[in-house]
Amino acid sequence: MKKQVLSLLLIMSSLSMSAQQTMSFQTACHPADVKHYDTQTLRDRFVMEKVMEADQIHLTYSMYDRFIFGGAMPVNKDLKLETHPQLRADYFMRNRELGIINTGGDGVVIVDGQEYPLGYSEALYVGRGWLGKDKNGKDIDSNKEVIFRSKNPQKPAKFYLNSATAHKHYKTQWVTLDGRKNGKVQSLKATIVGTKEKPLGTRAESNQRTINQLIVNTSLEEGPCQLQMGLTQLQEGSVWNTMPPHTHGRRIEAYYYFNVPEGQQVSHIMGEPQETRVVWLKNEQAIMSPEWSIHCASATYYYTFIWGMAGENLNYNDKDNIPVGDLR
Repeated sequence: MKKQVLSLLLIMSSLSMSAQQTMSFQTACHPADVKHYDTQTLRDRFVMEKVMEADQIHLTYSMYDRFIFGGAMPVNKDLKLETHPQLRADYFMRNRELGIINTGGDGVVIVDGQEYPLGYSEALYVGRGWLGKDKNGKDIDSNKEVIFRSKNPQKPAKFYLNSATAHKHYKTQWVTLDGRKNGKVQSLKATIVGTKEKPLGTRAESNQRTINQLIVNTSLEEGPCQLQMGLTQLQEGSVWNTMPPHTHGRRIEAYYYFNVPEGQQVSHIMGEPQETRVVWLKNEQAIMSPEWSIHCASATYYYTFIWGMAGENLNYNDKDNIPVGDLR
């Protein structure tokens, strides 16, 4: 009985917070232990099997850097981002920053009543809610309410979410692919910035891809605290991402794979460079990659993925490359 209770406390799988929001918990794992995991244990410890579900918010809380990742898919109703008892906070954003990238149809994110339209592959950065105390000792709060909405139920938005703990409040910033501005957009209480695009790879190495740096300190006007997010699109005929692989001991990274056709899968490779493991992922599944794990994947079809990082610094290129010949 004690063993069962301890297991529940460690995993705390699929705790329900409300009828429309769930949060599961994953503990941090030592690499010496991970090399002994079987396939199902690997999936239990690192994979988020279901990210998007109609009219639901599904979240995973990883003990790696207290990172939260998941998805919100409003179809027939608005979805509100709720707090959770484990956060010990009156509202979700009190001690956290949030990154949102839309991977579906046109949608709207509403922050404290202000609407922000998000098209496909566009992003919104929402800063920490708690600003401090006033002269009377009363809390000064913002970003207390975050709501997700689809413009067309037939083509619902699919909001992929990453959240990290934050020490400071930064303003809301809306990130588009072109930095466009028009009358409606100019009225928004948000800075509008264009993404930083970076083509990489070669056809010979089957890894031609474009990295869109959406929520990074070189794209935003201010912030973030530690959260970084971006979207990488592979070109047709290319299947490898992040090859040669790397680790970055100062940061963790979560991957969300989508635009993977039915019947195709992504082969996500993790583990220490000399103790690699393969985890097969289907469309719209996510996986946590610890700081000690290599970062790379291939697939049976070209795909799109979102990477999200948090940790010690905001240096995007802070990584330790692993020569292909050293992999085992």
